[in-house]
Amino acid sequence: MAERRWRRAGGAGVRVVAVWAVSSLTMLALAALLPDFRLQSDDGDTITRTAVTAAWGAGVFGLLSALVWPLVVRALLLVPAFVLGLLVFFLNGSLLLLALRLIPDGRGEADPENAVVVAAVMSAVASATSTAVAVRDDDAYRRRLYRLTDRRRPRSARGAGASSPGVVFLQLDGVGHDVLLRATQDGLMPTVASWLHGPGAGHRLAPWRTDWSSQTGSSQLALLHGSNHDVPAFRWYEKDTGQLMVSNRPASAAELQRRAVARTGDPGLLAPGGASRGNLFSGGAGQLALVLSVAARRGRGNRSRAGYFAYFSDPANAVRTALSFVAEVAREIGQSTRARIRRETPRVRRGGLYPFIRAFATVVERDVVVAAVMGDVLAGRPAVYADLVAYDEVAHHSGPYSRDAAKVLQRLDRAIALIAEVAQHAPRPYRIVLLSDHGQSPGETFRSRYGLTLKDLVRVACGLPVPRRARRTQTGAEARGALRSALHRPVEEPAEVRPPRGSDPVVLASGNLGLISFPDRPYRLSREEIDRRHPALLQTLARHPGIGFLLVRSEEHGSVVIGPDGEEAPLDDLTDDDAGPLAAFGPGAADAVRRTDSFPHVADIMVNSMYEPSTGEVHAFEEQIGSHGGLGGEQARPFLLSPLTLSAPVEDGGEPVGAEQVHRVLRRWLRECQGLGETVRVVQESPPRPQAEEAFPVSEGLAPDKNG
Repeated sequence: MAERRWRRAGGAGVRVVAVWAVSSLTMLALAALLPDFRLQSDDGDTITRTAVTAAWGAGVFGLLSALVWPLVVRALLLVPAFVLGLLVFFLNGSLLLLALRLIPDGRGEADPENAVVVAAVMSAVASATSTAVAVRDDDAYRRRLYRLTDRRRPRSARGAGASSPGVVFLQLDGVGHDVLLRATQDGLMPTVASWLHGPGAGHRLAPWRTDWSSQTGSSQLALLHGSNHDVPAFRWYEKDTGQLMVSNRPASAAELQRRAVARTGDPGLLAPGGASRGNLFSGGAGQLALVLSVAARRGRGNRSRAGYFAYFSDPANAVRTALSFVAEVAREIGQSTRARIRRETPRVRRGGLYPFIRAFATVVERDVVVAAVMGDVLAGRPAVYADLVAYDEVAHHSGPYSRDAAKVLQRLDRAIALIAEVAQHAPRPYRIVLLSDHGQSPGETFRSRYGLTLKDLVRVACGLPVPRRARRTQTGAEARGALRSALHRPVEEPAEVRPPRGSDPVVLASGNLGLISFPDRPYRLSREEIDRRHPALLQTLARHPGIGFLLVRSEEHGSVVIGPDGEEAPLDDLTDDDAGPLAAFGPGAADAVRRTDSFPHVADIMVNSMYEPSTGEVHAFEEQIGSHGGLGGEQARPFLLSPLTLSAPVEDGGEPVGAEQVHRVLRRWLRECQGLGETVRVVQESPPRPQAEEAFPVSEGLAPDKNG
């Protein structure tokens, strides 16, 4: 033990000296290159004296970064976390200016602009040097990762119990089964492809069917808490309270989680001892980072933002993520400009704040979440569930099969490879399960195709005035809610979807699913009442070419489905063999609609857009060319990718139906791992390490690609 301690101390000393030396050389080189950055007195100095000045400055800067930076970051957690990324360069440059002032005889000097550049370069070089020196030192490798995530191995991970495998659930938000399969076949995701098709492949891929509401709020609530009862859409109006529920609003997410726990009597999939990262809901986990349902809390009860401190406490991570953020904003602006110049169709507007929302989802949230997952794995937590929303955000605006979305899949594959590699250093074996909460269906928006929004159509059919200029709708993407939570700003809906006063209908959009409610009646209106109030409404909607079917309650026949050209069928009579107006939407459509019809807060009129089976296209009622939320196409066909050491999702090889059934599958897998004990070993081969020029070392965080 004593020899090992001395060896550790010696290795640490070598790393400190190496980093100091390389940082000093870097400072000398920058002083020679930058005109307003100097390390000499006005009269000039010898080379030796200049080298000593550089060494002094590099040492002081390194010491300040190690001691002061974590304190600054922790203090800045009191302000919006998103602002921290924007202040990274300023803070790092300030530390360098302070270090230069501490050099004896005033030999160090730089203007503020150069200080920012020098500090960023030195942080990155020091971080890379430290990693390179420690690359073969497993103890140092693990210690850096523990420090990165601000965690230590819990007692439960020590001893015999730690030999039972843990499970990491990685949710690739919005990635459909067919998208993932094509990505592995086209070489976009080599790590995942090796798990399925490579030598020693040890995973199986299976699709599953979502509920009618094919969106994260519904699916993830059931995946983590076992119930998505009474979640009819991404957003809906509740007549009994007069409230608008929005899945990516912290208050709504907290209420949905409370209802699910009350219904099941169980805290969630991740209780006890689990970790929830980047999700809408906690899953009962004690370890939280970027979890929306607890974002509205204040005080010690909210640990959701702890992941920001854990990641940004390393200045090199902060600088790298900030650079990647800026590069992603520039990338989005370039891609959207190219799409406009080429007049690509379908296309939606991508200006305003969207480039920053995209960069937050694809860079900041990804880096923080993946770093937190790596720390959880090294801490030996029994279950981890993390949501990576990058693909979903980009596919909404660029399309699920676009080149932009393909680039995101490549970067997600590298993140998966990093997590899998870290799992090889964990105190227990791990099973890595990839899954998605829904897919996305392509198609031109309803507004773009027909020149008006669903709300406009409803108001015209009701004889109500329509604004001359239609307003844009919110995308409903999960990243928007996460960003607003990070900014400490409430998620507010535009005026057009706020409950109006009087009898005007509330018209809400959730992808290609629309909900129409009449707030002046406390109960669900029947078809007969709707016809008496607005005789043209139902026929106008049903006969519109952009609408696939309607669901309303009839006093005579119970709930009925109204299809194109007014075709009508009682919902209770519909089956897979005789689906009537739902035939185009595939197996299980009738059951999915029937289940939603039973919810207390189902809308007076539920509207699903048209679906063209030959092309897989739908028409979103939001400004999305890749959408999800209703029935039709790949949006309702997500995937489960699990190790062969776990049982098949369904014994007969069929598909799990509904997110609640998938929750039971995930629980079964956790029980299987907990029952294996010390006899288990990881059977799948370690995935190939990403190319050095394409990924930063694991201990240094993440970068999306070579250009940021």
